[in-house]
Amino acid sequence: MIGGNESCTAGPISLSYLTCVAHLLGEWTGVEHLEDYLGYTVYLLWLLLPLAIAFIFPGIFFFVFIYSAVIILYIHKRKLNGEKSGNVWDGARKLLTTLWDGHARIWHGYEVHGVEKIPEGPALFVFYHGAGPADIIYFISRLLLEKKRFCYVVADHFVSRIPGFKLIIEAFEILHGPKEACVNTLKKGCLLGISPGGVREALFSDETYVIIWGNRKGFAQVAIDAKVPIIPVFTQNVREGIRTLGKIKILRKLYERIRLPVVPMYGGFPVKLRTFVGEPIPYDPNITAEELTAKTKAALQALIEKHQKIPGSICRALMERFQTRQKED
Repeated sequence: MIGGNESCTAGPISLSYLTCVAHLLGEWTGVEHLEDYLGYTVYLLWLLLPLAIAFIFPGIFFFVFIYSAVIILYIHKRKLNGEKSGNVWDGARKLLTTLWDGHARIWHGYEVHGVEKIPEGPALFVFYHGAGPADIIYFISRLLLEKKRFCYVVADHFVSRIPGFKLIIEAFEILHGPKEACVNTLKKGCLLGISPGGVREALFSDETYVIIWGNRKGFAQVAIDAKVPIIPVFTQNVREGIRTLGKIKILRKLYERIRLPVVPMYGGFPVKLRTFVGEPIPYDPNITAEELTAKTKAALQALIEKHQKIPGSICRALMERFQTRQKED
């Protein structure tokens, strides 16, 4: 044992820093063999480090991905001098979608299939909602850059409460409803995207890619009222990039109580992502909202079954990305 006035480096052999700290703490606390406990602690920390990174990375990605956009939009807004100008926002949109599309290409080798199925006029895209909205962002970015078509999106109300998001909502004209606003957007000849499953599907669906819509059929009524086709859209491996702990029952109960996304996420893996655009479901004046909802759900389910191996596998999705990169090289 080291005496109270002795140095950790005293003597012919210097002690390691951890052993030195253990001896000093042992003398202070009176606990014997403290260096063994510290050794186990350090070992556990190294063992759990990859797991900690997996849970922390989605948060880091979110802040970098979103708040870099907020900074860019703020700079553009300063150029507005208090006046709204579509030209300035168009420039900001093009810059951000270029950055987002670049990230999609580099990190995920992102591809879109079936763009030729999108009609020239208005249409309502119906997405399966992954744990995050990245695939939707990638899709509307590619659509704007390659087809010069801007797609409005519908987001949950809580999004507007996230600090900094109001600027993104303003620049990209994100809608929160009501149905009348969605109908008017479509009647103007625009494209509109929506995920009927919303936050609930994002948090509590899993690697089986189950669709969680509940009794939601408002989107179908919007399509009927606007007299536009519905186009199902699904992104392969979207659940492998980021996953949630949605199977924990207490978290589901907590969400249903406060309606905020309190479920932890992990991942941010560079998996291969491919978005598939399904066959349009044409407007039918004789169909009801309930029937159109069921028809859309069946079409989306068919897309999932055709393009996604179930249950999903993170390792398989990573291998697909690796093999694709090898072919590109």
